[in-house]
Amino acid sequence: MEDHPLHTIQKNDKEFFDILENTQNSALSEGNIPVKYKLLMAMALDAGQGATDGVRSLALQAMEEGATKEEIMETFRIANYICGIGSAYTAASALKDII
Repeated sequence: MEDHPLHTIQKNDKEFFDILENTQNSALSEGNIPVKYKLLMAMALDAGQGATDGVRSLALQAMEEGATKEEIMETFRIANYICGIGSAYTAASALKDII
């Protein structure tokens, strides 16, 4: 299994890593917005930032939460509308062997 993407921080500054992990858990926990939709929103934001690994990880998590291929692709339409064509290239690269 791959190392956690923040492994270096975890190894060298456990307190900071815990803060980051708590923030993630708070943002992506079940609440008024279902987790599937939170993951899709995060995935769109990562696409807009060019974070290919993040898009891939979030897409897999969203699918585990029940997101369909169609929902994932529609999410990228929104990312493209707001963030531009770079998000589509990021999405295509991230998803090439997933969907």
